[in-house]
Amino acid sequence: MNPKSYLIVVLLSAFVVAGLGLRNDESPLSAAKSAKQIPSFSLPKLRFPEQSLASSEVLGEITLINVWATWCVPCRQEHGMLLQIARSGEVSIYGLNYKDNRDDAIRWLDKLGDPFVSTGFDDSGRVGAELGVYGVPETYILRSDGSIAYKHVGIITDEGWAKSLLPLVRKLKETRG
Repeated sequence: MNPKSYLIVVLLSAFVVAGLGLRNDESPLSAAKSAKQIPSFSLPKLRFPEQSLASSEVLGEITLINVWATWCVPCRQEHGMLLQIARSGEVSIYGLNYKDNRDDAIRWLDKLGDPFVSTGFDDSGRVGAELGVYGVPETYILRSDGSIAYKHVGIITDEGWAKSLLPLVRKLKETRG
């Protein structure tokens, strides 16, 4: 095999492995209930650093926590869907701005729209690491007690929202999740 062919095979293999790693095969409705709680945290708010977003603020209702960053190309692709979800009123979305630049993140939300009830600024990535984030975007569906009902890795698509995530949110609301 010549060097050019070898490089093509290696690159294609890397894309396949990466794609399989990001694929989300498990249906949220069939996912085992996790007892894992979100970590206790207090982060400066993105827009108001003198104020804090604490883990206690996301308790009491079914919520989504979306982990995002301005340097994340898939986050930009997902952003319109987050705006639609926020407008639907089905569930509150909290943001976790991950390892980012505060000014860039504020400009991003000003330009593209802000779907978040509130956004914590996790510039060091500490809270993300405690959550188990290994890439962005990631979205967590939380029960009202703060336990993680489901972790979605990658972009939330229209189809994924309609067929998987929204039914789980509604089911949790019915059962007072």
